[in-house]
Amino acid sequence: MKQFLTTMAGVFAGLVLFLIGVPFLLIVMAAGATKPAPTPAHAVLELDLRDPLTDQDPVNPFASIGRRSMSVMSVIETLDRAGKDGKVKAVLVRLPEGGMAPASADEIRLALKKFRATGKAVYAHSQGLYPSGIVTSTYMVGAAADEFWMQPGASLQVTGISSEDVFLKRFFDKYGVKVDYEQRYEFKNAVNPYLYNDYTPAHRESQLSWMGSVYGASLLNAAGDRKQEPQTLRASLEGGPYQAEDALKLKLIDKVGQVKEIETAVLAKAGKGAELVEFEKYMRSSRERVAKPGPAIAIVEGEGAIVTGRDGTANPFSSSSSMYSDDIAEALYDAIEDKDVKAIVFRVSSPGGSDTASEQILAAVRAAKAAKKPVVVSMGTYAASGGYWISSEASAIVAQPTTLTGSIGVFGGKFALGPALERFGVDVRQLNVGSDYAGAFGTGSEMTQAQRAAFAGWMDRIYENFVARVSEGRKLPVERVREIAKGRVWTGVQARELGLVDEVGGFYQAVDKAKALANLSGDVRLKRMTTQVSPFEALESAFGVSATSIRTLAAAAWLMGDPRAQSVLDQMAQERMRSSGAMVLAPTPVK
Repeated sequence: MKQFLTTMAGVFAGLVLFLIGVPFLLIVMAAGATKPAPTPAHAVLELDLRDPLTDQDPVNPFASIGRRSMSVMSVIETLDRAGKDGKVKAVLVRLPEGGMAPASADEIRLALKKFRATGKAVYAHSQGLYPSGIVTSTYMVGAAADEFWMQPGASLQVTGISSEDVFLKRFFDKYGVKVDYEQRYEFKNAVNPYLYNDYTPAHRESQLSWMGSVYGASLLNAAGDRKQEPQTLRASLEGGPYQAEDALKLKLIDKVGQVKEIETAVLAKAGKGAELVEFEKYMRSSRERVAKPGPAIAIVEGEGAIVTGRDGTANPFSSSSSMYSDDIAEALYDAIEDKDVKAIVFRVSSPGGSDTASEQILAAVRAAKAAKKPVVVSMGTYAASGGYWISSEASAIVAQPTTLTGSIGVFGGKFALGPALERFGVDVRQLNVGSDYAGAFGTGSEMTQAQRAAFAGWMDRIYENFVARVSEGRKLPVERVREIAKGRVWTGVQARELGLVDEVGGFYQAVDKAKALANLSGDVRLKRMTTQVSPFEALESAFGVSATSIRTLAAAAWLMGDPRAQSVLDQMAQERMRSSGAMVLAPTPVK
């Protein structure tokens, strides 16, 4: 009976996939396969930053279905191409009303300034800036434009940075939840909200330090772009909040006007017959490139928590991302074996994760260096804890001034829920075979003294391993690493002063560094080694159906005259032609 039910469930899943999943897949892919319209002779790209940004494009092909989303990497790569495209005359940036991730804002600011350096215009428009998130970063992006506009009557509230944490210790005490954690060391404060009812001195010091550094860096950049003294700009902003008209009088913005008015102004600037083009449409149309032969720099990307294994895309519609150690290591080894690849830029945006997964990736970084292929890490929003572990032995590290990095430390433990559950008549009991440590992570009770001692020793060894890797990679004495470690988070500009980072800059600065280390000059191919899972592979993983079978179904539909399937097969043929995954640093303009 069990086997029968299992078989019937499989048949039912197959029917669902055939009747719903495959038509849905065909429709979505056919829409994506539609050939984009050509770029107008005088184009103004409208870059809308009001939707959330990831650092990198998701591996999962369906992750963005049902929501608008772009990545920082896709934005800066597209701006780089647009700067060289004679048809693109200007960019109009729509700013979010809240804050942006500081390092993401830094990266986009650099890309906009690079675009402006080609002689083209950037206009920015805001419908209000409110104290949600780090709004100084959003203001900084607007300040990088040729003209910064605000809607009439809109509010400018860029008065500083605030952070709020919820401490749960008294709540846990009230309900009998025991928090059993070890930290290495006092600045590793991720679990402090469970252990304390207020900031510890170390927690307060660390948090205020990076907040002050982020605030200062954003103001310094904005002041330079607005051609004001930093202290003058700071005093003006902190005197707010203001309405747009007051902000104009204080020279915090350039003009007051509605969205339609700035569109008219930027189109006039772009020349007769200029047209607005959605940034995402241009991005898709300009991605189709034929790779040039010759030396290349490999691009390996990783975003999210670092975990062991491969990306199985168990849920093909999930928007979450992780760095799977098998996938990242494989991409690095592929770059090592590729004879055209002369250096590697490893883009890292991760808050940390598994030490064993991190070590697997770091081993691949070491292998690349041993193969005489320099590895330059480009840090995104953060490269902390495990994110710094995998970066520590790179040939060079480039971080944005506001990248959160370091956090050389470790924490681990459990919640003992037994005492809390007892109050509700639920009893947790445990049986063990082997040593006493076998039951250390049971939820029924706190660790015994012996279990705690064994666990603490394990945490000590992980911490010392981390310190040793940083000491080796950064050529710093072990004692010096211990001084600046202890789990403390630093910004990129602070990390450079401490020797944890080599340069402050963005992705293309990392590319330039890789070119210099590999003795390359001129236009160099950028070859992406980490690629998206195909839609067929994603559905295969989700439904347990062979990707070959799905392709066969698509082919059958085509034979029966289904035009949607024809689009899919045409797209598959195009993908095979572009299977090298290469892009060119200085491509020819879009025709």
